[in-house]
Amino acid sequence: MNIIEAVRQAGQLIRTLDPNLLECVRTTLICSLTATVAAVLAGVPLAVLLGRKIFPGRDALVLAAHTGMAVPTVVIGLVLYGLLSRNGPLESLELLYTRKAIIIGEFALALPIIVALFSSATAGLAPKLEMTARTLGAGRLRTFWTVVSEAKVGLIAATMSAFGRVCSELGIAMMVGGNIKYHTRTMTTAIAMETAGGQFALALALGLILLLIALGINVAAQVFRLPTQRRHPDVL
Repeated sequence: MNIIEAVRQAGQLIRTLDPNLLECVRTTLICSLTATVAAVLAGVPLAVLLGRKIFPGRDALVLAAHTGMAVPTVVIGLVLYGLLSRNGPLESLELLYTRKAIIIGEFALALPIIVALFSSATAGLAPKLEMTARTLGAGRLRTFWTVVSEAKVGLIAATMSAFGRVCSELGIAMMVGGNIKYHTRTMTTAIAMETAGGQFALALALGLILLLIALGINVAAQVFRLPTQRRHPDVL
């Protein structure tokens, strides 16, 4: 099959909403969105702590978060597979080759991205922000939300970066998801398998959808950054 014919067939699959294609997209979005939301909920408090407080071990945690951003997805998949597989310490949970296993792995992938990027954003805020909030009568929770609100552009950027990373990963989904059709097959695992099986049109269609998702993430990031840029224009 030549590339022109493959592109034509890929477009046809997208236009007709091919069931195999839609199921892969659905599985990817369910796992990626769930993992990203969980990573935001767990990572934001830690990011604020690392960005706004000085305490013993802080530098080690920051280093761990930045290192975690660079860990290959196959390494995370390998570790998780060892934990969940037969004779593994978590084998009794029976999570291997399920969407839950993919979500756990993608959560581990997204968490350091949220922590590293958002802690940097909060560290750049005014040093006396918390003191000012407390002077105005804010309690601990209100002060925390003040910090998050002031760094919301950084949070949005971190969240989008994490979602883009987990949405396009392959190693975790392949190793602990098993690429089971209509169950754990994601867009990336389908692309790998369909290409190897000679079904280039479906792989290309899924690749185009991934590109559209990446484009949407970047456009949304620019939209959220523009208001800040207008309020603080560069002075030449």
